[in-house]
Parts: sequence; structure tokens; C-alpha cells
Amino acid sequence: MSFSAQLRKETAPLFQAILEHPFVEGIGRGEVPREALVHYVKQDYEYLTTFCRIYGLAASKAETREDLAFFQEQMGFILNEEIHPHHNFCRAAGVRYEDLQQAPLAPTAHHYTRHMLGAALQGTLGETLTALAPCPWTYRDIGLHLMETVQPQEDHPFYEWITFYGAAASRNVTSIFQEKIDRCAAEAGPAERDRMKRHFIRSTQLEYAFWSMAWEQETWPLEETPAGQKLHR
Repeated sequence: MSFSAQLRKETAPLFQAILEHPFVEGIGRGEVPREALVHYVKQDYEYLTTFCRIYGLAASKAETREDLAFFQEQMGFILNEEIHPHHNFCRAAGVRYEDLQQAPLAPTAHHYTRHMLGAALQGTLGETLTALAPCPWTYRDIGLHLMETVQPQEDHPFYEWITFYGAAASRNVTSIFQEKIDRCAAEAGPAERDRMKRHFIRSTQLEYAFWSMAWEQETWPLEETPAGQKLHR
């Protein structure tokens, strides 16, 4: 069994829990509270901005032009293509996408982005890849699961979101991640492979937590300012 397959096997309960999350199930039913959609888009916009930066860090560790091209392509994908599912959520919530940008990170999103940044800044290319991989991998599985179980038609409120992540492009990205992770694992020693495994598990855990953050509209605890006003951190 390949290293990436072992990672997927060990995190199978987490992947299944994500498919059964009320937010994900709500996407399938076409029923997600407006506030949850808005919170998700606010946080995912900032999360994906950091994801682009981490691709840049990954590129700095690349040893082949093939890897450089992949990271560049994925940055373009996020900036130019992954806005479409965001727009779908915004239309369903009746809000403008432009009004949901540059929001402060909620605690879970803050922790997730810093976890990935830490892996990229301090670790190897293999560690960077395993910290990043659960995001596209879980979204691919969500898209395929909803395509199969819901079989959405164009009048489904989240048709564009589901078909975007269930499309061939999403499957291809995950396969490329697996190939690169397996290549790095083959060249790594036991200590590095252990770190790669721990990064993958933590990111998968945080993928589940991200859905809960949006569903519950998680914010920072309130704190008093010198003027006596209460503000979110």
C-alpha cells in the first residue's frame, strides 16, 4: 500500500464524519442556514488566500519544473476558479461576494492556516504537501459523494458547488497530490514520514472543524476595549 493510501486509510473515520456533517448534509438537501453560508464564505476566502501563499512556499522547495508548474497552476485555480462555488453560496444567501471579503479569521480558521504555514515554513516539501492535501482530497470526496447520492439537477440550490467539486479537475488534483506525497515519502526517512503523517491527520481533523466553525458561526470570545466597547478579536 502506498504512503498516501495509508494516510487515507488511517483518516477514513474523519473523512466519513465530514460526509455526515450537518453542513455537508445540508448542501446535499439544499438547506443550509443563511448565517452559516455567510460565515463559511468569509472564512474560506481568507483561508484560500493563505493556501495560495503556502503554494508559493511549496514552490520554493520544488526541485523540478513539473512541481513548479503544478503549484503555479493551483494558485491560479484558487484565484480564478474556486470563486465559483463561493458565488453559489452567496447567491443562495442573498449577499454580495465583495461584502464578505477581508473578514478576521475565526479561531478554527486561524489555527488551521497557522498549522499549514508552520509545516511549510519549518518542514520539507513532503511535509508541506501532507499539510495541504486534506483540503482538496476531502472536497473531492464530498463532491463525488453528493454527485452520487443527490444527483443534483440544475435547479438544485447548490448545483454549481456540488458539480464543481465533483468534477474531473478535482479528482485530478487529488491524484497529483497523492503521487507527489508518495514520491516524497519514498525519499524521506522514518522521522520525516512520521511528521508527514501527523500533518495529514491534523489537517484532516481541522477540515472537519472548519465545517463546524461555519455551521456554528464561531467567533472569538468578546473582550473589553479601553473605551468600554466589546469587539470581536
